[in-house]
Amino acid sequence: MKIVVACGGTGGHAFPGLAVAEELKDRGHEVTVWDSGRDIESSVMRFWHGPVFSTGAKQLSARNVFSILRSILRCRKEMRRAKPDVLLAMGSYSSLPPVLAAKGRGVPVVLHEANTVPGRAVEFLSRFAKKVAISFDVTAKYLPGCDTEKTGLPVRADIASGTRFDFIPKDSFVVFVTGGSQGAHMVNCLASEALAMMKSEIDRRAASGREVRPLYVIHQTGVADEGAVIATYASVALESRVQAFEREMANAFASADIVIARAGASTCFELAACGKAAMLIPLPSAMRNHQHFNAEAFASKGAADEGIQSQLTAKQLYIYLMGRYDRPERLAEMAEKMRALATPDAASRVASLVESVAK
Repeated sequence: MKIVVACGGTGGHAFPGLAVAEELKDRGHEVTVWDSGRDIESSVMRFWHGPVFSTGAKQLSARNVFSILRSILRCRKEMRRAKPDVLLAMGSYSSLPPVLAAKGRGVPVVLHEANTVPGRAVEFLSRFAKKVAISFDVTAKYLPGCDTEKTGLPVRADIASGTRFDFIPKDSFVVFVTGGSQGAHMVNCLASEALAMMKSEIDRRAASGREVRPLYVIHQTGVADEGAVIATYASVALESRVQAFEREMANAFASADIVIARAGASTCFELAACGKAAMLIPLPSAMRNHQHFNAEAFASKGAADEGIQSQLTAKQLYIYLMGRYDRPERLAEMAEKMRALATPDAASRVASLVESVAK
């Protein structure tokens, strides 16, 4: 079959889409990935070894109306040329032109919603879909009248197969901080300040003769904050691996005792796949506060803790981290509960759903 997977916009939509695209390709299908053509997608699309079509999709706003219309026409033209048997769209604004084009050409559509609360795009486009794959049970209630099926959220195939970085001392307590591929300024500020305090406290304990585990930090900052975070850690001689974009995410997860992160669905399910305890700090401006509800879903199972950005201070985060540092057994419990929430066959489930709709 000829299958189009539309998964542009952000890494949170692209990586799950690529995971399904790989599964479908392995099953012998002819798969083309459609992205929006944004520069930020290039770091993600390098993982895909297959045809790519850029739709030119833009974020939903009044000023982008004409660009969106051009993108829809571009998608319709490509649909007419390629004649796919089915379209899988992974949500976000980048799904709008492909789905509307598919509807106009009579191509059946499968949507995937990653988050607990559907975004505006999926809510609107669900009326054109034969099936909507969801990651959380609760999502179904937000899509009344739709034929939903829980599949979980696909994660990149290699994410749980990493190994601990060999340059990190074996007895270190490792904290991995990531605000996503673009970084997150407030997460960077809170975490770097808290970890600097933590390093000072561990040094104080060591100076008093107490036995301590050295602290090591892996920090994906995004481009804007890389220099500032490096300077903060250097000021307290904190050993760290700081990069704007971490290209070895699997190894970063494998190395971590605890992860500080945003609560995008992809991040949450990657944590589950790797079995890593986490402090989740939802993005306050996320559409419909969906990151809070994602974090809540994992925190309610004891797999993670949630920090509300507007209420969280660097000192509070430092106290929290020291509590986890002093109670490794608590981290082990969280990690076990996190692993129990994983859906390792999610890509296979979505692929089977796509096949069934195409047939």
